[in-house]
Amino acid sequence: MPELPEVETVRRGLSRVTLYQPIRGGDVLLDRSIAHPVSIEEFLPSVLGAEITAWQRRGKYLLAVLTRQQQPAGWLGCHLRMTGQLLWVEQSMPVSSHCRVRLFFENERELRYVDQRTFGRLWWIPPNIQPDQIMTGLQRLGPEPFADEFSVGYMQAWFGRRQKPVKNALLDQAMVAGIGNIYADEALFLSGIRPKVRCDRISPTRLKRLHTSIRKVLIDSIEAGGTTFSDFRDIHGINGNYGGVAWVYDRENEPCRVCATPITRIKLAGRSAHYCPTCQK
Repeated sequence: MPELPEVETVRRGLSRVTLYQPIRGGDVLLDRSIAHPVSIEEFLPSVLGAEITAWQRRGKYLLAVLTRQQQPAGWLGCHLRMTGQLLWVEQSMPVSSHCRVRLFFENERELRYVDQRTFGRLWWIPPNIQPDQIMTGLQRLGPEPFADEFSVGYMQAWFGRRQKPVKNALLDQAMVAGIGNIYADEALFLSGIRPKVRCDRISPTRLKRLHTSIRKVLIDSIEAGGTTFSDFRDIHGINGNYGGVAWVYDRENEPCRVCATPITRIKLAGRSAHYCPTCQK
């Protein structure tokens, strides 16, 4: 599933090519890809003629701000889930069997929502309703990793009350928004903490290091265009490059990039966790 760096990569790409162009038409090829409105017949008329004036990201969600004749026209929301892609292409490009929604723009360009496993969703939210009233998953999100609210003090208060493994805590979107399996493993490696260590047993010094490491791996991955291990592509269909330099994620039995110890993989709450037995105490 795309995590914060991948979604941020898509947001930045869309901001470069789609803004202030009216949506001229479209086609919904799979009804269940539209989460709202419930009536599919309402979706396209609600966005036709609107311009995207900004792309926002909240956790792993994307939100396009819509205007029509300089008046608010609501929001276009998207969650890519496991295999979703937003691709900016020429309309003449052949349509793949996994294309679910098409939005047509000027100069024969279009935005295609492609989703092989069909878990992702699109929403149109009317201008008089806040997005989190319709996209209810937004209500459960914790602070963004780069927000002032996500401080070392915040982490100390949150971790100090919990006995769950630290890897599980980092995957909890109510604790911090946008981090998934890849970057939890990477941040724990950089901070020298094993995935199974209990939250309430991490020292203040290590916790401060973890806070710094979370931000570092996210910044590094955004600069690399995210990670492609299976389906992720940016809006032009290009793979993310971070996977080639990952410290531990998906590197079971490969030598640690620091000490050459083979990377270990374990299961935690049904998810894989990768770590170096030497570098992570």
